[in-house]
Parts: sequence; C-alpha cells; structure tokens
Amino acid sequence: MAVPLYALIDNNLPRMAEFREAFTEVAGSGQFILGPMVADFERQLADYCGVGHAIGVGSGTDALVISLMALGVGPGDEVITSPLSYVHTAGSILRLGATPVFCDINPRTYNLAINSLEGCVTERTKAVVPVHLYGQMCKMGPIMEIAGRHGFKVLEDGDQAIGARYDGRLAGTIGDLGIFSFFPTKNLAAMGDAGAVVTDDDALAEKVRKLRVHGLEPGYTVHDLGGNFRLDAIQARVLSIKLPDLEEQNQRRRELADRYARHLDDLPLSTPMEADDRLHTYNHYTVRVRSGGRDALAGHLDACEIGNRVYYPRPLHLLPCFEHLGYAPGSLPVAEQASQEVLSLPIYPEMTRAQQDEVVEAVRDYFRAE
Repeated sequence: MAVPLYALIDNNLPRMAEFREAFTEVAGSGQFILGPMVADFERQLADYCGVGHAIGVGSGTDALVISLMALGVGPGDEVITSPLSYVHTAGSILRLGATPVFCDINPRTYNLAINSLEGCVTERTKAVVPVHLYGQMCKMGPIMEIAGRHGFKVLEDGDQAIGARYDGRLAGTIGDLGIFSFFPTKNLAAMGDAGAVVTDDDALAEKVRKLRVHGLEPGYTVHDLGGNFRLDAIQARVLSIKLPDLEEQNQRRRELADRYARHLDDLPLSTPMEADDRLHTYNHYTVRVRSGGRDALAGHLDACEIGNRVYYPRPLHLLPCFEHLGYAPGSLPVAEQASQEVLSLPIYPEMTRAQQDEVVEAVRDYFRAE
C-alpha cells in the first residue's frame, strides 16, 4: 500500500459542501481581498488564541516580514534565530537589511538551545525569532527572561505549531508578536497561501494592519512604508470552516505520534521527544537516524512508496545566500548533525491504522535488512 506524506484531498473532502457554499458566498460578495470575511476569521483566530488581535496576511512569510517591520527591524540590527528552519526565517531578516544571527539548537527538541542563546546577544540585538519546529514550542520562559533582561523583542515563528502549548499557553501568544502560516500542509491549512500575525499589543497590531496595505493611513498618508500583505477572502472563509476542528485534529496527530513511538522505540533511531512543559502538535513526525543511515532509509521508503521528506537538509548558515555572514562548517555542530540525520514520516489526521502499519512495517523492514 502506498502511503503519501500528506493527504490534503482527504482533509478537504468531508467539507466540500461547505467549501462550495463559501466560494459562492465570496463570488457573490464582490469583496475578494480583506473585508468582512477576513475580519470574521481574524476574530475567530484571536478568540482561539486568547489574544486581543489577529491580523490576516497573504502567507507565513508575509507574517514574518511584516512583524519584523512592525518591530522596526532594519539595517544595523541583529536578529537571533535558528539555523534549522525554512529559508524564509533568516531570509526575511536579511530582506530588511538586518543581520541574522544563528543560535545552535537542542539536539532532542530541535529548538533554540537556551545555553547558546545568551552568547548570541550583542548590543545590536533587536529581536529573537524562536522557531517552534515540527509542532513543538521553544522553551519560552527562559527566552522571555533573556529578552527582557537585554531589552529586545520576541517574535514567535509558529508556522508549524498552531495549537501547540508551553506551560499551557498557546504558540504565538507569549512573545511580543506571533506568526502562523496556513500553507496547505499545515495543521490549519488554507487552499493556497495564507498567514496571520497575533498579538496582545494594541500599538503593534495597529502598525501591522497599516503595513499590510502599504502603510496607508486616512487621507492617503503614509508614515511607515509597508507592502501588499493582504489576505484573500476565500482563504479566510476556508480557514473559518476548518478552525473549529483544529483541536480535535491536533489530538488525532498526537495519538498517531504516540502509536508510532510505541512501534518504533526498539529500533536504532530516535523518535520525537515531547518536553514535559509542552504539548506537541506534530505538524511533522520527525525521526532521527544516526551513523549515516538516514538517506538509505529514505531510499528504502521511496522504493516502498512511503512518503518521507527531510526538513531541512542543509542548515541555513551553510546556504550560499548566507555565506557572507561568515559561518563555517562546524560553527553550529548540533544543527549541522541534525540536518544529516532527521527524516519526517507521514502523519495527518485522516491517516488510517492500516496506513500507519504500512509505514511502521517499511521502517522495520529496513532495519531488519541492516
């Protein structure tokens, strides 16, 4: 049995009647960008997160860029972040003329290593962007303490972690700003690109709202130049339909993750660790295969038609586009080793027991043949 890495169609099929009704509603409204449907989703998302403001934008990258702009990040500033992330994290910092500073990671959670963070702080540090990787939040308590002591801002990258918790608090709600991506493979998925910024800070929320429409203010006045970061109404309607099911679907992912762990824990690989003070939402189920076996396991799964992917095969500090920052191989050894050993297996709420058994059996077959 072939098992895909994602099952996007299966996720949408039970809601097709609602989606058709939503498309008809948007098509007949004449309001295709922003407008009341986007405002409705923003209220729904703010209520879910328990924050004062949610601002819909065009993508997770838009959310990150606009949040950095709202924090005043620019040339001469440094922003600390993770080297094990999608390229948009550091790319958005560089795009604004600031300098990404890469902090090594915890080898079990893959999030920012707190013992490395303090050493990355300089007098130029403007913000830190902790990346809640794979669906598990960073250790936000110490991060907030360090930020408060040194006087810089915290922007949570929750692209893979909507619904995740640290000490009972939801991803995106602890820092000064939080961002989410609703790319089709996320736990809360649009039918295209979409994203959001969340915050309890009234002034920051007002600034983000202005920046998403080029910075325009009443009277055709612009003080802070923004861009086109707007959310489409059809994506907002899709997300409004899906959001009420998010907690249930995250719980299903957790059940699947628990079952994976029970069936794989005797093999020579590391299954994901959920820290005691956190609730993992498993946007990716990422195992770790040491001694150079990751690529061979991936090839075996490919041959078995089992979906798999490496998130991420090269740490950001070793990409050519960040070469000028001066990082050499070996400078962030934990992230570099992880990038050579991590492999994500299929996990999604619609996954059947038979599909998961197929994945487990394929993984076990590989190690039996070793």
